[in-house]
Amino acid sequence: MHIGTALVEGAERVVVRGEGVVVVVPTGLAPSVRRALERWDEVRERLEDGAAGAGGWTTIATDDVVWAPPLPRPSKIVCLALNNSANRSRIISGPTHPATFVKPSSSLVGHGQPIVLRPEYGRVHPEPELAVVIGRRASRVSADQALDHVFGYTVVNDLTSPTMRAQDTFHYRAIHPRGADATQVDFVDTWVSYPGRYKGADTFCPAGPWIATRDSVPDPHALTITCSHQGRVATEDSTANLTWHTAEAIEFISSYQTLEPGDMVSLGTALKASGGGQPVQNVDLNTLGGPVEVEISRIGRLSNPVQRS
Repeated sequence: MHIGTALVEGAERVVVRGEGVVVVVPTGLAPSVRRALERWDEVRERLEDGAAGAGGWTTIATDDVVWAPPLPRPSKIVCLALNNSANRSRIISGPTHPATFVKPSSSLVGHGQPIVLRPEYGRVHPEPELAVVIGRRASRVSADQALDHVFGYTVVNDLTSPTMRAQDTFHYRAIHPRGADATQVDFVDTWVSYPGRYKGADTFCPAGPWIATRDSVPDPHALTITCSHQGRVATEDSTANLTWHTAEAIEFISSYQTLEPGDMVSLGTALKASGGGQPVQNVDLNTLGGPVEVEISRIGRLSNPVQRS
């Protein structure tokens, strides 16, 4: 099943994918996707019937839908950094475990909605990613239990501004204790960058339009992921090339941060350049404009125009 959120007469409504149409779910059954996933065992069968046309629910032509993010206000969007095997040759040094950062829910924007960029953002490029949607609270879960906490999968474009990253990077001398003597300090040459702006600006997390439920994606690491800019394929890759897979990522993240129902875990960027394509880092949306699309097999296609302000 595919489930998402659309704006119907200005209000957020749960929708499911029907046969060539989008089916609007009655609010009494599922007032939000978050409530639906929390009551999934109760509402699933009725949602499946509605998607098949048995409920007589309102339908909307796919091209007429105004999309919101599939789950508009998760408590957090945890993203894995440099999580593609193609990065290994570029990493000079780094951790031997997943490295993560968090995007705010205010960075979310739905399918078809504009990515809003300002001149001061500098270079902004797409990063096509598979994201996991958490269905059950996960705290310190093991890898072999992790998939039991997954509700489904969606498409994310993890927009990034290298310009703001450079502006928000400190090169400084960090203070460390000198051996066992707490009265003395050593200064250690250090670089640190904070992703609040360059990863978390408004509209820097296009997502959706659909969440494909876990049962409809037998293997999340056997999916083709494509990023296109202005109709030209920039990168095409497989989720098999992710260094840390879904279960390992959830095990690691949940050992430090409790994952709540509706939270998203974005697994990292597809990097393999297509034939005649270009690195996604060279697709500067602030200069070139849009649209930009990310498509993942079995899940859906996410497309967004670019609005420069």
